Amino acid sequence: MAIAPSRSALRPFDILDAFCAAKRPLSLSEMAQLASIPISTCHSVVHSMEQRGLLYFLSSRETYPTRRLWDMAREINNNDPIATRCLPFLTALRDSTNETVILGTRQDDRVLYLLVVESGQTIRYSSRAGDFKPTHSSSIGKALLGTMPDAELAAWLKSHDLARATNQTITSAKRLMEDINTSRNRGYSITRGENVADVMAIAAPLQRGSITLGLAVAGPLDRMDRKVDDISRQLLSCIQQISL
Repeated sequence: MAIAPSRSALRPFDILDAFCAAKRPLSLSEMAQLASIPISTCHSVVHSMEQRGLLYFLSSRETYPTRRLWDMAREINNNDPIATRCLPFLTALRDSTNETVILGTRQDDRVLYLLVVESGQTIRYSSRAGDFKPTHSSSIGKALLGTMPDAELAAWLKSHDLARATNQTITSAKRLMEDINTSRNRGYSITRGENVADVMAIAAPLQRGSITLGLAVAGPLDRMDRKVDDISRQLLSCIQQISL
């Protein structure tokens, strides 16, 4: 069962999200409002971030993040063991299918996106690394559920609420089990508007050491539906190459 994160521990991230949304320097009151933080708490968090060199003041009122965040993120990204190995293959899959490619894993009872390589097409599926998706209604989630032993999967389905995300979401444990078994037999899972309306995704599991990942190709339903066989073939080929 997931443990709820400490609210105070997330305050710095709430403030950074405020800057992402505003795209400009912010005053203390603006930060507090955008981040939904009491102004006294916001003042304390901002002071701590300033002392760590994460924020600087442009004036007596306005502040903005320093480049230290960028330098830290770049260093972390350059040494990401999953990204280092998988990103070239994901980029090649994106280029060959011309659709968005996503690598994810299960974290607690959700799917966590680790890498997203977006299609260059104007109309495309868009998301970002760090996003969470429901396990039962996402293609990666269903692919990962399919790797579980039958008894463990049955117990998971019995103990979890299959919440409806769209009109196409499978909310019956029996139907979802049947869908997962179909996915196991063909080697990949499919969602047709089950998590995001009018979006189709094809996903399959990928084992990297001790971690089980899911790799998906996603795009507009009508466009994806016309090339299911081709995309699924390229997806499975990509997974095979990464696994070598």
